[in-house]
Amino acid sequence: MMYADLNPREMNAVRDYLYSYSELGLTSALDKSLMKNSILLMELHVPRKHEALRAMDRGQAKPPRQARVVVQFGNQAKPNVTEYIVGPLPFPSSYQAKTFKGNRPIRFESRPITVVEYKHLHTFLEKVASKVNKILQESSGFTYGNCTDRCLTFSDIAPRGLAPGERRTWVMLQKFVEGYFIHPVGFEILINHKDLDPGKWTEEKVWYNGQYFDSVDELVEKYEKGTINKHKLPVHDEEDLFSTYIPRGHMNTRTNVHGAKLVEPQGRRFQVDGNFVEYAGWSFAYRVRSSAGLQIFDLRFNRERIAYEVALQEAIAFYSGDTPAAMQTKYIDAGWAMGTSDYELAPGIDCPEIAQFVDLYHYYDTDKPVRYRNALCIFEMTTGLPLRRHFNSNFQGGYNFFGGLENHVLVIRTTSTVYNYDYIWDFIFYQNGVMESRVSATGYIHATFFTENGLNYGTKVYNYVLGNLHTHLINYKVDLDIAGKDNSFESIELKYVNFTNPWSPEHSIVQSKLHRTQHQTERRAAFRFGKKFPKYLHFYNPNQNNKWGHKKGYRIQFNSHANSVLPQGWREENGISWSRYPLAVTRHKDNEVTSSSMYTQNDPWEPVVSFEDFIRNNENIVNQDLVAWVTVGFLHIPHSEDIPNTATPGNAVGFFLRPFNFFDEDPSLASRSTVIVRPDEKGQPKVQRWTPEVIGHCVSDKPFFYNGTYAGV
Repeated sequence: MMYADLNPREMNAVRDYLYSYSELGLTSALDKSLMKNSILLMELHVPRKHEALRAMDRGQAKPPRQARVVVQFGNQAKPNVTEYIVGPLPFPSSYQAKTFKGNRPIRFESRPITVVEYKHLHTFLEKVASKVNKILQESSGFTYGNCTDRCLTFSDIAPRGLAPGERRTWVMLQKFVEGYFIHPVGFEILINHKDLDPGKWTEEKVWYNGQYFDSVDELVEKYEKGTINKHKLPVHDEEDLFSTYIPRGHMNTRTNVHGAKLVEPQGRRFQVDGNFVEYAGWSFAYRVRSSAGLQIFDLRFNRERIAYEVALQEAIAFYSGDTPAAMQTKYIDAGWAMGTSDYELAPGIDCPEIAQFVDLYHYYDTDKPVRYRNALCIFEMTTGLPLRRHFNSNFQGGYNFFGGLENHVLVIRTTSTVYNYDYIWDFIFYQNGVMESRVSATGYIHATFFTENGLNYGTKVYNYVLGNLHTHLINYKVDLDIAGKDNSFESIELKYVNFTNPWSPEHSIVQSKLHRTQHQTERRAAFRFGKKFPKYLHFYNPNQNNKWGHKKGYRIQFNSHANSVLPQGWREENGISWSRYPLAVTRHKDNEVTSSSMYTQNDPWEPVVSFEDFIRNNENIVNQDLVAWVTVGFLHIPHSEDIPNTATPGNAVGFFLRPFNFFDEDPSLASRSTVIVRPDEKGQPKVQRWTPEVIGHCVSDKPFFYNGTYAGV
């Protein structure tokens, strides 16, 4: 229960407790005023590591359950955002302010945007549209507000300004049709919405068909005079399905029957008890942080702890383009409460039908807990590839033996649909003690109105649509505890050696030799993008050996094509200083819990959490409690095959945790799925197996069902 997310009962108890304190002056988050004090977010406050380990390893009392609560204080002379720790649960009796490293304050302007603020933005846009709808109608055939079937919608761009304390947002209008993300109409507007009185909001710039204007009135005046370049999109064709999933083209499958399915012919082989999972030697607890997403704790194999925490921290997508919206797009997804966008998973598509589906509950921008139906799934699958195999030929037309092991893995999965993009988050557990963390990107590209100069920043994917180039970076926290907390870190590379051949002295031998580098300080263990990156990254316990005298260890192996997104220290880059490093290693600190925060999106210039601070003191990391901060990602130059939207093949990145002398031999030898075949004395195959024979077919007896709703409870 230490790591279980807050349940609805606990959420309601915390809300009611805080509402009872008149000095906080809390009102409904859905009250239409922006000048109010309200709860923005509520989630589990994870106990400090040493307290949790005392409970798990020494049998001491578990630390009390607590909630982290983010409160927006807009109804006071100097508005601010304050975080509180509330507990103990389920009957809270105290609250205290939570501080960030260096006691950095949270600027009110850095708060995430809420449903209420979006409603005011919509109202503001309706006022703007009343002046410009004639232009929009003539240009696109669509209008904003007071429309029926030919309506426009909008996407808002972040960060919201160019400096701390600003709240200025570029808004891009799009046709409100299925897949509206790839239907820009060539109109963008910069709105200053910093004031808590929406009546004082202003328009600061307008962009129309490649031209800038200081106001909508200026655009209208010059449009009417015919002194600007106008555009007229092709008449909207309802039969043009380019942004939809509706099948079209030549069907390449010969029949309309289903493809292969995953089955559990003799029942489930993993156990789930609340948020605790056991499978084939593995055990761990999971949670889904509302702010950032999937985490696992107390990761063990055969009862030995490998990691205390493996957790998603942040996902960013930084864009380039020719329109102001494209130039400004630097999405930092924890600022959009990435963890709460884990909507319902579809059986047979998002997860196999046999998966165990789990409901999640979030309290974000709401007055009561919201249930996200079937938002997480856990399943075992075969990869269709052997974990290992060998055919031992006798080189006389026969064999001595065949041995093989089917590769079964356990997968725990959620998704995040942060507006246009869908991220599929996987933790995958192999029977040989390997864990894989993987993110697969899909969803719609972020597209802007096509201009000729835009071809420097992307690809034309429709007759007036540019798919903008961007880089995805994902940051993870990997708190390794290899056979205990005290670990060290080294990199292993190869160096050529040249020496006299001992059995032919007139010749030389050139070959590779292991070259180990012990990284003794945090700065030495922070590897920058663009510099040489070691192949082997080895975390080990200097005090624990395996049977053969090697230090028990695990290595991090990358599957990534990432690079940096901005020069070091350039404005917005300050908020994502973790993105400088594919790997950085620090000593564990209770005040260095996360590498990012939900406030970075709207204030990346002077962020509340600065990862660079974690390594600035350059502490010793030999025989210490270490945390690896891992950044993976890829460049995406959109192309015509991203229509209707991006497919997952080739768009998956991540890393592996692989044992490196942690065990005395491959632990998957304990798997019952091994098959060995040897010829008997008559030459007939003799099959040895440790699982029952399975003959026949079985599929789910449940028809496809998908609800798609999430609601308060």
